[in-house]
Amino acid sequence: MTSTGGHARCLLGGTFDRLHDGHKDLLRAGLEAAAHLEVHITTDQMALAKDHRIQPVEDRMAAVEDALRSIRETGWSLHMLEDAFGPAPRHPTADALVVSPETRTGGEAINRKRAEGGFEPLVLIEVQHRTNDEGTILSSTAIRNGHMDTTGGAWIASEWREHDMAMSPAAEAHLKTPSGTPYPGPEDHPEVAMAAVLDDLSTLDGPLIAVGDVTAKVMLSMDVVPNLALIDGQTKRVALNDEDTVDLTAFPLRRDATSPAGVLTPNLLAQLEDSLRADVPCVLVVDGEEDMAPLYLHLLAPLGAIIVFGMPRQGLMVQRTTLDMKERCRTILNAFEVR
Repeated sequence: MTSTGGHARCLLGGTFDRLHDGHKDLLRAGLEAAAHLEVHITTDQMALAKDHRIQPVEDRMAAVEDALRSIRETGWSLHMLEDAFGPAPRHPTADALVVSPETRTGGEAINRKRAEGGFEPLVLIEVQHRTNDEGTILSSTAIRNGHMDTTGGAWIASEWREHDMAMSPAAEAHLKTPSGTPYPGPEDHPEVAMAAVLDDLSTLDGPLIAVGDVTAKVMLSMDVVPNLALIDGQTKRVALNDEDTVDLTAFPLRRDATSPAGVLTPNLLAQLEDSLRADVPCVLVVDGEEDMAPLYLHLLAPLGAIIVFGMPRQGLMVQRTTLDMKERCRTILNAFEVR
């Protein structure tokens, strides 16, 4: 690809967290506009002041570099952006600046500074936002909050809200490959594994979710109230004795859902969605089984959420919500049978 825009040097600045299709539109516009595109990427100090979940600058720069190379191999360079304006107000050879509707006012401020310094104004090349089918703007914030993927697509398929999803041989094959970090511990003393889990989770980037009665009860016994607990009154499909049940009074909010064994229901999905939006710790009591709920939970949760559940005779498994985990869960759910 070669430039067709007639500019010599175009500037583009941003955070570029979780590089998405909107970012790629900005990069392509800059490459089309000028013989050379300078991309200035915010430092970790700037980015983390905005949101502590933003990726390290090395990861963000690598993603931008890959996107640029997919368009053309030369005619661009990467730089660190250490303040809101970067070099743009006094750049001696730049003649264009890529902006979005959101950042256009920043571009106009840069041109005022250039005029004060005796520099020619930059031509502002405005690139419209990407929106999804619902008209929502594709953004890194929405991706971090778990609302959409990097194309703007919804993580939750509309048919899952209307139909029961039943386990299939294909889905079961996916689930046989474990995903997450195991924490071994004796089955009779689950607090051993839980202590190790909690030690590693001294800082959290998202909600803490306990799936299973034993997991929730042990967490509570260690003075940790999860943001969300899913329980069904059973362990290994056997009803718990009264003394082994979870203390529901530890949670300010209770919700109830129905989801038979081997099935994920629209009712469960709706209750999970509402529970994750709650401002206080919530317990969701499931009539049926809750063991497949993490598939929906990861798709609903913000990046950085932590899901903890028991592994029979092995200890605990900890899964963190990431884009890769969301993709895995979507792939597995697409293999379920729609009823």
